[in-house]
Amino acid sequence: MENNSNIWTEKYRPKKFEEVVGQEDIIKKVQNLAKAMNIPHMLFAGPAGTGKSTLALIVVKDLFGVHWKENYLELNASDERGIDVVRQKVKDFARTKALGNVPFKVIFLDEADALTKEAQQALRRTMENFTGTCRFIMSCNYSSKIIDPIQSRCVVFRFKLLEKKDIEKRIKVIAEKEELQIDSSAVEMLYEASEGDCRRVINLLQAASSISPLISKELIDTLVSSAKPTDIKIVLEYALSGDFLKAKEKLLDVMLRESVSGTDIIKAIQKEVWNLQIDSELKVKLTEKTGEIEFRLVEGSDEFIQLEALLASFVLAGRGM
Repeated sequence: MENNSNIWTEKYRPKKFEEVVGQEDIIKKVQNLAKAMNIPHMLFAGPAGTGKSTLALIVVKDLFGVHWKENYLELNASDERGIDVVRQKVKDFARTKALGNVPFKVIFLDEADALTKEAQQALRRTMENFTGTCRFIMSCNYSSKIIDPIQSRCVVFRFKLLEKKDIEKRIKVIAEKEELQIDSSAVEMLYEASEGDCRRVINLLQAASSISPLISKELIDTLVSSAKPTDIKIVLEYALSGDFLKAKEKLLDVMLRESVSGTDIIKAIQKEVWNLQIDSELKVKLTEKTGEIEFRLVEGSDEFIQLEALLASFVLAGRGM
């Protein structure tokens, strides 16, 4: 078994359009564009682990064949995100002619939503001036962070989280090639833990296989650092009953015992709110408060203080305040 990080992720990356799971409509449209040998600028937007970078690579290999490396430049915009990158690397590559029968090269900007506004403004002119010799494929998690002038120059494809049947297909392929035995309950656990992110599924399988070729739900559970719904339910019930101290102690115990981050706790709370035996209107108010705290955590606030504030709002809600 190969244990190096991300070895499996690359190993089981689909190599052809037919191997990509999920996103059937997008695959069909992009494949037709590639066959026509005249792709437009494209923007792939959607959650992580849904096939954006993989599809870009498949398009390039389909277009250029064995010469794909000479006609392809990949930049991770989260590492190289300033205006100098656009002015130097991107322009230098874009202005040269392509090798082979295809009249243009391809530049792939991964995590393009991390580009600064200045870099994006510089990029819009580059996309116009070098359309004859270069096409851009950009991927991002949040298309709202891409300026409108760039979006209007691209065909936008919006990726969705993979469904359970799609995740199961990839698990089956990996299990056969790696000679793993995976319980149906483990498959369910993998899907729940991944939340539609195929990359996370592959990494979990790689970690589990290094322990045992028999993959069970219990084994996956030991690798997934997430709060159990029963524990979160106890925390919320303590809070709604007015016992703030017990709710705080239980929450701290869950976070330390399971090594769960504040953002993961927030997600678990948001799911569990709707399973509580309380009025629907109160559920809506608590969900709104949960969203506010999640925003504060993302902006860099102290995790435990913000979660305590959330528990305090649950206590007040339980008292009808």
